Amino acid sequence: MFEAATIETADKAEFYRQLAQQTQALFDGETDMIANAANMSALIYQMLPDLNWAGVYLLKGDQLVLGPFQGKPACVRIPIGRGVCGAAIERKASILVEDVHAFPGHIACDAASRSELVVPIFQGKETIGVIDLDSPRPSRFDPDDQTGIERLAEIFAASF
Repeated sequence: MFEAATIETADKAEFYRQLAQQTQALFDGETDMIANAANMSALIYQMLPDLNWAGVYLLKGDQLVLGPFQGKPACVRIPIGRGVCGAAIERKASILVEDVHAFPGHIACDAASRSELVVPIFQGKETIGVIDLDSPRPSRFDPDDQTGIERLAEIFAASF
């Protein structure tokens, strides 16, 4: 198993392969969405360096509602189309933001956040929420991180 501090020097594809295996193992035999979201958020927060927030927002009607997370208290409700999370739901696509201050309409729940990665969670063609990662480091996330977190979103959606 990779340690959080070694991800930058280790092969990222292998890191995310192992993280996906660990996530799948956490979900083994558990079908409760909230329990699995809580464990996944904790694992991501523990294993990825330079994060100040990792969690899940679940789609309820026309807004995202805060789900399990690790980090400082967060915005509870985000309308579709607002901020990075709401934009990801509207676009039905992941959004990688190198500098949140340059993203129009960014919602600053934690002023220390500088970059963000938001990945939609799909069950079939239905969007059910997002995985949201924030970092105090500008340009923290790259396409390898996006691909890795998209795989975790697939595993999560298949768990319940």
